[in-house]
Amino acid sequence: MEFTGLHSTSLQNNMPSLFDSPAERYLKARRSVQRFTVTQLGLAIFSNENSNKYVVHSYNFFLFPSTLGVTDVEFTLSASSIQFLSHYGFDYNKFLKDGIPYMNEVQEKILSQRLSAGSWKISGTLGRDALKKAIDEVTSWIAAAEEEETMILQDLSGYQMFEVQLVLRQALKNVWTQPLEDKKVMVKKVSPQNRWLLENSPYDCCQKEQILLSARGFTNLFQTLVEAKKPLVGHNMLMDIMHLHEKFYKPLPESYEEFKRNIHNLFPVLIDTKTVTKSIWKQFPFPRASNLLEVYAVLCSSKLNPKDPAWPVIALASDCSRYAEKESPHEAGYDAFLCGSVLLKSAHLLLCRSTADGVEADPSFPQYLTVLAEYLNKVNVIRGAVSSINFSGEDVPCQHPPLLVVQVRGWPGLNERQIYQEFKAVCRFDVRRLSENQFILLSNKFNHVRLVLRDYKHHPHLRVSVYRHWRHSPRVNCLLQVSGIVALWSLLAFVLGGAPSF
Repeated sequence: MEFTGLHSTSLQNNMPSLFDSPAERYLKARRSVQRFTVTQLGLAIFSNENSNKYVVHSYNFFLFPSTLGVTDVEFTLSASSIQFLSHYGFDYNKFLKDGIPYMNEVQEKILSQRLSAGSWKISGTLGRDALKKAIDEVTSWIAAAEEEETMILQDLSGYQMFEVQLVLRQALKNVWTQPLEDKKVMVKKVSPQNRWLLENSPYDCCQKEQILLSARGFTNLFQTLVEAKKPLVGHNMLMDIMHLHEKFYKPLPESYEEFKRNIHNLFPVLIDTKTVTKSIWKQFPFPRASNLLEVYAVLCSSKLNPKDPAWPVIALASDCSRYAEKESPHEAGYDAFLCGSVLLKSAHLLLCRSTADGVEADPSFPQYLTVLAEYLNKVNVIRGAVSSINFSGEDVPCQHPPLLVVQVRGWPGLNERQIYQEFKAVCRFDVRRLSENQFILLSNKFNHVRLVLRDYKHHPHLRVSVYRHWRHSPRVNCLLQVSGIVALWSLLAFVLGGAPSF
């Protein structure tokens, strides 16, 4: 997916941190998902046609929130995200003008109730202006028109096709409407008897279910994907999954565990290629790759099993051949194609390593799933207390380097941001305040810990040491202080009370 933004910086303490528990990270990401929207969704369908050949149909869907009869949807734009996508040629006109509508179950229920009650509303000034123009044309025409005469309304886009028909039918009992091609609507003058027959026809395109079908838009395809129960593959896919839940299923719940259950019920098999490749990069002597396109390039290298007859052959379908001719990074359909290709090639490497006698001529996809078993339903987490979220079990904490504690002396008023900037020049740490003059540092690299302990050994204002719970924890210190006070009072009472007499 492509979004109008990733992490909302306008919300306090919303950036990812190594201190984040899975539940904390979920709540941070949830706030961002609620503020931003999806601009484009890519879907690549891999079909194992014969032996080790996979044919790929790759699609791009420009999306825009549904505006038919629901509360106007608000979303935020991140300047850096917009600039980033623009650099890669993203077509914002298609997003704004031709984006496919979508809605979640809560929004659909509201629209359904309003349609049944006849209380739905026209969304936006643009829709009201188009509707007023159409009504003026029809009322001017109908006064002199004969029964069964027709007229054509033109230049109606999207939901205006439905809105114009619903309003005209409600306001004028002697007209009937029918949509035509090229954004046109036919209006016919009819008798009351004929109108009744047409209203009760099963072919009426303005029946409630037809309107809901149109308003659901892309959500219909989402529901088809859910029903198919096929493995859903993504790369660094946590935000994608959360947007799927929020935009096409239900608003994200506050409960992290409920979110995990919902996603697992929707998609029982998730595969995050970031989780897979992070692991195999440790097992194979590959050059370092920082993004999906680089990972794909490494796995496609001719130096990698060039003579293996069982190596998966991936071919783009004839109507999707554009991606075979040129790279299109950060176009959602192209990234989806890369993602599925990386999965197949990674799975084949793992199968080769697990099979001492070599891979059989035509390895099946179920065999690939078997060697991928330890990675299934584990979605990568960037900089957190866990390396991945396990959607089918318990989350396993990361083995981070030891915490460091910074004692500040003679430098009053320091805050977390200033401490971060101080150490940023040396290496990257996440920072949390421990007390008024103490801060905790956490890194995911052992060499950074050693470097800071060495370089700040004689700093005039900052004393850095390894964090010891019994020594530095405010709770432990408080408990020790309370215990000391109780012990002191007990001793004082004993001394003042004197020795007991018998």
